[in-house]
Amino acid sequence: MVFSWPLRVYIEDTDYGGIVYYVNYLKFMERARTELLRSLGISQQQLAVQQRLFVVHKVDCQYKRPALLDDELIVETALKEQAAARVVFQQKIIRARDSVVLCQAEVQVACVNSTSMKPCRWPSAISAGLEKYCQCHSEGEKSAR
Repeated sequence: MVFSWPLRVYIEDTDYGGIVYYVNYLKFMERARTELLRSLGISQQQLAVQQRLFVVHKVDCQYKRPALLDDELIVETALKEQAAARVVFQQKIIRARDSVVLCQAEVQVACVNSTSMKPCRWPSAISAGLEKYCQCHSEGEKSAR
């Protein structure tokens, strides 16, 4: 299963030529991951109370084609791997009108304690909720659930 989040490109997302500025693709992906958590009934405020922060550890991003002003986009998010203190998301940004993939990324996100900044386990509600989005290729890749 894939989580899909729609959005539209606004003038503030673009450069002088009306093309989405490259870093904004990462912002779109961040919003989609936040909305995925929200769809599981989990908010950033709840996580703060639990002294949990989710930090991006690594991003491997490929830009394929530009998104333009007023384009309607869909950010697709799936889970490639889940471990005790990190997950790896696979995300794609697709132009809605023709389903062309404009950008894709693999994003590693770690769970850390907000006081010590050391890795800690994902809250069990998140681990369980993310399971339905797992695109793992084998049981060996589904680690520490």
